[in-house]
Amino acid sequence: MRKTTALRKLIETGKTYLIPGVYDGLSARIAQAAGAELLYATGGGIARSTGIPDMGLFNPVQIVERLEQIVDSVDVPVIADFDTGYGNALNALHTLKGFERAGVAGFHIEDQVFPKRCGHMEGKAVVPAAELASKIRAIKDNAADDDLIVIARTDSVAVEGFDAALDRMHLYMEAGADVAFIEAPTTVEQIERISTEFSQPKLLNMFWSGKTPVLQRAKLEELGINLVIAPGDLQRAAMHAMRQAADAILRDGHTESLSDVMATFDDREVAINSAKYMALDEKYAV
Repeated sequence: MRKTTALRKLIETGKTYLIPGVYDGLSARIAQAAGAELLYATGGGIARSTGIPDMGLFNPVQIVERLEQIVDSVDVPVIADFDTGYGNALNALHTLKGFERAGVAGFHIEDQVFPKRCGHMEGKAVVPAAELASKIRAIKDNAADDDLIVIARTDSVAVEGFDAALDRMHLYMEAGADVAFIEAPTTVEQIERISTEFSQPKLLNMFWSGKTPVLQRAKLEELGINLVIAPGDLQRAAMHAMRQAADAILRDGHTESLSDVMATFDDREVAINSAKYMALDEKYAV
């Protein structure tokens, strides 16, 4: 089954899927091994993994290269971050080709002014709603795969207010988007309003220490939230662990003091499926 079709079928179940954010092949393999049924390729995480902030500095060619690595490393569908489409509708269509070649099952596209910012940062600005609606129509008209999931994202809550964000999202859904994603609602009441306002599938960006309240799965299911992404948590955990290891190496010359929180040598090889590659190498060795 195509990954696009698999994602569409999962959404149609009406269940709530908790989706870790990944940023490279290794993080994707680890999340899949933990039991994730879907993965979210976070654009911010991909940017940060190269040492730069999530401020639209990463170009779509670089993004597509990383998406290919992520998709190729796992078996489950991957939802990607399409940012703003990197320009007008023509730019979005050109970028669409690369995302489709990479094999993502779907992506979200947003209405921030380019260059954009992380959705939970201050200082955002948004384009006229008609501009994103036009891009959504262009993508839906020209996608090679009808099952490709297009998620409309609005960042207008912090810019124009919550009611304006609802109005924008109605326009985006009318333009053909498959899933509604209102970024950074700040209260449970706002999340409940989103739930009642839209009958279509809904995505929520929810993580500890973000602007959006953290809800338990039962509450998310009650509200009919289908997709829940935690974009940066795996990377934040990795950053903390790497700093601890660096400190230990510089202090002690080794990481024995961290042995209880580190993957073993064998764990590392299992994570990257070394046994499969070694078996292939042996099978086809001359």
